[in-house]
Amino acid sequence: VIGTIHAADPARVLVTIDKPRSPIAEAYRLLRANIEIAAAADHPVHTLVVTSSGPTEGKSVTAANLAVAFAQSGKHVILVDADLRRPSLHKLFQVLNKRGVTTALLQGGQGIVSDHLSPTRIENLFLLPSGPLPPNPAELLGSQRMAEYVKDLSSQADMVIFDSPPVLAV
Repeated sequence: VIGTIHAADPARVLVTIDKPRSPIAEAYRLLRANIEIAAAADHPVHTLVVTSSGPTEGKSVTAANLAVAFAQSGKHVILVDADLRRPSLHKLFQVLNKRGVTTALLQGGQGIVSDHLSPTRIENLFLLPSGPLPPNPAELLGSQRMAEYVKDLSSQADMVIFDSPPVLAV
């Protein structure tokens, strides 16, 4: 169980950075360890989707803190904001949202993965914000380009974590 994080400022919910000795930060590290242990030694986990049943249940905060926990363990991590309706990771990490998933996919394979990544203040952690909101998020995420982009991202990092939209909302 991971406790509720109460913070007025969105950037303050990154307890794995701001309060690394807190019980909640330890719970995220335990979750990271359980994910690593659950994966068979010959089938390590390289991609992970974090979702929830409905909005405001903490999936973005969980994805962000879990990504920080993996990066702090020495893994090269890419955190992807795939919630193209209500993106929030750019606010948590205080980066611009002008480039990201949508710009990468709409360029149609032009450029390289790192062209759309934003560095974070955490060593080994890069953020792929959502980018500008598209009129057709479901079609964009379900496209062949997205499948190819996921492969490209996976080749660039030890772990790729996707913050997805809540399942019942869409």
